Amino acid sequence: MAILKRDLQAVKKDIVALHKKMEKLLKAYEKPQKPKVAKRAKRKVVKVKTKRAVKARKTTLKKKAPTMTATEQILKIVRRSRKGVDVPMLKTKTGFDDKKVRNIVFRASKEGKIKKVGRGIYVGAK
Repeated sequence: MAILKRDLQAVKKDIVALHKKMEKLLKAYEKPQKPKVAKRAKRKVVKVKTKRAVKARKTTLKKKAPTMTATEQILKIVRRSRKGVDVPMLKTKTGFDDKKVRNIVFRASKEGKIKKVGRGIYVGAK
């Protein structure tokens, strides 16, 4: 009986807490809300560009040097080596993760860009 009484008291506390929350929500809902006033759309001011401004911009823009992809970097290293290169050497030279290097080497060998000379040693395909 004592356990049942404790359970009922706990349920009663939960119900009281829910009742208080509901009262707060009802009060918040019943408050008169101010009608929202539609904002006026702002006009955008369009500035007319003169020829001088356009010419000045063209001279200041610099072209970015194209960056090499990871595959291009590895192929460049493999093609430069005469005796061939292995995966640990590619890892140290490029700084890439082991899995990344192995995936690139696998893909390049399937495409015929590099050849496997020995166990784990690759050279550029001619």
